Amino acid sequence: MTKINIPTDCDNSPKKKFIKDFNIAFAKGDREFIIDHVSDDIIWLIHGDKKIEGKEDFIKEIRQMQNETADKLTLKSIITHGKEASANGEIKMNGNSYMFCDVYVFKSASGKIIKTMESYVIAV
Repeated sequence: MTKINIPTDCDNSPKKKFIKDFNIAFAKGDREFIIDHVSDDIIWLIHGDKKIEGKEDFIKEIRQMQNETADKLTLKSIITHGKEASANGEIKMNGNSYMFCDVYVFKSASGKIIKTMESYVIAV
């Protein structure tokens, strides 16, 4: 079971709540939620590792992660403005700990479909 720690203000706007839910879906391995909320032309840049382009390749990447669930997710902050959002925190998996920051761009300011994601991950 994944332990989740989140800031108390994460539900004070629809976009913050969505980013919270999206990160929890990653931590818990909820592939369907993740896949349902990205555009067909998604670009996911994992700095220092790889660039994933298009929903088909995104789905392949997410399916490779299907057996990985986090032991613990701590969201430190979520920031949203217009079509952009970011979240940072720490995730613990299989005895390893990683600090992360994800930057998201949505297809529209009011939507819940992610067009681009940039991930920065550091093992600690």
